[in-house]
Amino acid sequence: MTIASPTGLAHPKAGQSRIASAWDEAYAATLDEPQLLLYRSNLLGADKEITNFGGGNTSAKIAMPDPLTGQTVEVLWVKGSGGDLGSIKLDGFATLYMDKLEALRSRYRGLEHEDEMVGYLPHCTYNLNARAASIDTPLHAYIPRRHVDHMHPDAVIAIAACKNSRDLTARIFEGELGWLPWQRPGYDLGLKLEQLVRAQPHLKGIVLEGHGLFTWGDSARECYENTLNVIRRADAWLAANSRTPAFGGARYQALPKAERAALAARIMPLLRGKISKGEYKLGHFDDSQAVLDFVCSNDLAALAALGTSCPDHFLRTKIRPLVLDFSPQQPDLAALEASLDAALEAYRQDYAAYYQRCARPNSPAMRDPNPVIYLIPGVGMLSFAKDKATARIAGEFYINAVNVMRGANGVDSYVGLPEQEAFDIEYWLLEEAKLQRMPKPKSLAGRIALVTGGGGGIGQAVARQLLAEGACVMLTDIDQSALDSAQQSLLKHGGPDAIGVVRADITSEADVTTILNSVALRFGGIDLLVSNAGIASASPLQDTSLEVWQRNLSVLATGYFLVSRAAFSSMLTQGLGGSIVYVASKNGLVASAGASAYCTAKAAEIHLARCIALEGAPHGIRVNVVNPDAVIRGSRIWDGKWKEERAASNKIEADDVEEFYRQRSMLKRSVLPEDIAEAVYFFASEKSAKSTGNILNVDAGNAGAFTR
Repeated sequence: MTIASPTGLAHPKAGQSRIASAWDEAYAATLDEPQLLLYRSNLLGADKEITNFGGGNTSAKIAMPDPLTGQTVEVLWVKGSGGDLGSIKLDGFATLYMDKLEALRSRYRGLEHEDEMVGYLPHCTYNLNARAASIDTPLHAYIPRRHVDHMHPDAVIAIAACKNSRDLTARIFEGELGWLPWQRPGYDLGLKLEQLVRAQPHLKGIVLEGHGLFTWGDSARECYENTLNVIRRADAWLAANSRTPAFGGARYQALPKAERAALAARIMPLLRGKISKGEYKLGHFDDSQAVLDFVCSNDLAALAALGTSCPDHFLRTKIRPLVLDFSPQQPDLAALEASLDAALEAYRQDYAAYYQRCARPNSPAMRDPNPVIYLIPGVGMLSFAKDKATARIAGEFYINAVNVMRGANGVDSYVGLPEQEAFDIEYWLLEEAKLQRMPKPKSLAGRIALVTGGGGGIGQAVARQLLAEGACVMLTDIDQSALDSAQQSLLKHGGPDAIGVVRADITSEADVTTILNSVALRFGGIDLLVSNAGIASASPLQDTSLEVWQRNLSVLATGYFLVSRAAFSSMLTQGLGGSIVYVASKNGLVASAGASAYCTAKAAEIHLARCIALEGAPHGIRVNVVNPDAVIRGSRIWDGKWKEERAASNKIEADDVEEFYRQRSMLKRSVLPEDIAEAVYFFASEKSAKSTGNILNVDAGNAGAFTR
């Protein structure tokens, strides 16, 4: 895997060469100071061994013209609140006058009042920049160096999280790095960093106990190379001095990969249902080697109980994970499933007790007490959060924590943050204010949709609509090329985390099982099924072959049955209700001459939906039908023989088919894929919460299709 520099040159991924420099001096020579800061930030953020997603920050003190006076002033450019170094743009940096930041010293009233200093930062804004400054701004402002990096490299945090962190820092870096004891980030820590650097001007960086690394330089490149050199040095020392085997050695052998995936696919919908009663959760599965080493180890339970160290880790993962009771050497899935309720309840009670022990008079109310990280011996790690990206990133953060524990315990003893300190970070009023500023969730946030026939025009339009409303979408189709094209087209609407694809034939029972397993493994379960796969044929009855008849019934009736049965079963397992929407056809209500096979199969779809609606209602599973007519644009069905057959049946030219159907409608309007998507969304969402067993015609008006 490579990381592309802005010049298009390829560089090795850092992890493959132990943090290799990716600096391109020829490219850097074309950049001004803010652009150099951006370049350095993107390079650092591209490697998760250097810093985790959204973690760490960078800064530069740059001479800029004051927009009011025109005089040259010193401006601090620093990563703004909530950004990610790997993807940040120039507008992701906050800019602040250094002279005003210096003036803030007179407003500081002591450690117990330091949170109020955040409120002063907007008064220091340069050039009306709307990007909010982060809590780490003083940490960069007061270090008397032009360029400063604050990273969360696993190797350095492993040293910072050791019982003898200070002594190890001195031994490894031979006095070139300073060390400060754990302290929550804020104004006071910024002053302590400044004090240490001024007292020891020879330092190349500072290790923050249980937290991370600060490094600096006189230029963007010098800062970047210094950061990499410190991480390499820590990494090499750990590799040379770590005891083996890691985590106390292996207790279990991991299950084969296919068995791990099958177990995760089965357990995730059940688990998701138990933790999504108050808020829908999305899941992620990881069975990478680092995870397997940890979950198969002798020290799994003991280390997991210690919790994480770096604040970024436990803000994403909670202070500790839930280790599920499972033996891969004697796998008893039924027993694992039966143990979930008790395990979850014990975790919730423990979390509530933690909250009660540590809560302060002004602490925010207790948040969701369910775990985020679930560790299964011999299988891997599950992570659940309110959206797919957050679930995936939480898993990545816990892998960072695992790497830290591996390194720390290899040379010393790993130490998690004290419980009260962890709580004060998790329930920090400034973090709570950030949460309260989050936008209101979209109408389908946290929902998981499966769309069959996802490579076609209607399937893609439905997917776009569901993605726009916050759902995650799995597309399936028998045409791999169409599926790949659909996926690429949809990425700009939902991003890679929200979209999955699986090639399958819905007339195959085995393929349908694969589809539902893929949905569960990718997202955690299923809430919405849009059954949209379709074919079409037209011929007089006497010319309709048995093969054509059976093909229509196989795809449009049997295929819909197989997918519905599998999705229905998963919804029952979750216990969260659900919505099934059939994209049928006007022909399911109105017979058409010369299309007996197609019309009969579509009628079967409609009646099947009604039958499932009866069985689903007691479980909160709604089933409804959307009946399109003549959706020609973007349709693969109309691109084939069907268009010629319908033209021949209506005695018109193939190029006149769309106009013919438009004029035939009562409203004289063409029906588009987006029109069907709107109707599907209505039935998928809470807008139709009291509707099941119903039919919505989207046909521009056809009196023969009026439901009675």
